[in-house]
Amino acid sequence: MDNECRRAFNRNSKVKSVNISPVVRSDIKSLTKRRYFFDWKKEFSTELYKLTLKEQNDILGIISLERIPTEWRVHIRLLTVSSENKGSGKIYEGIAGNLLAHAAKIAVNEYGEMACISLRPKSSIVLHYISKYNMNITGTTLSLEVPEILDLINKYEKD
Repeated sequence: MDNECRRAFNRNSKVKSVNISPVVRSDIKSLTKRRYFFDWKKEFSTELYKLTLKEQNDILGIISLERIPTEWRVHIRLLTVSSENKGSGKIYEGIAGNLLAHAAKIAVNEYGEMACISLRPKSSIVLHYISKYNMNITGTTLSLEVPEILDLINKYEKD
């Protein structure tokens, strides 16, 4: 599923268009643990997507998904932004939000009004996901359902 993303995000108050597309085998070499915090080779058998600036190949963020149809849910196994886009000194804003919105669109396309996305974040960023993305605590995971899932999608869609 190659998906040219219609979402945009800001860098120095400029809106940049981005693409979200599947990770391909040739991308794996560049997905080092040093820059992307995980061993993404272990995730290659899952549904993996990368976020790049439109017309560029440099990967700024990656997400690994697992579809759980019996629960009308898309579970985010891993999500990361590149090291230079993490924390207060990041170059680009909205990488994680765009990847979450992509997972949300998949969930809505698959499960309609019953759609849900979930993730199990590190404890240090739980409050960040709750405050920034309006996620709810659901046991050991955080999740979004309709209507909040639609709000997330709309936030990252271009006009």
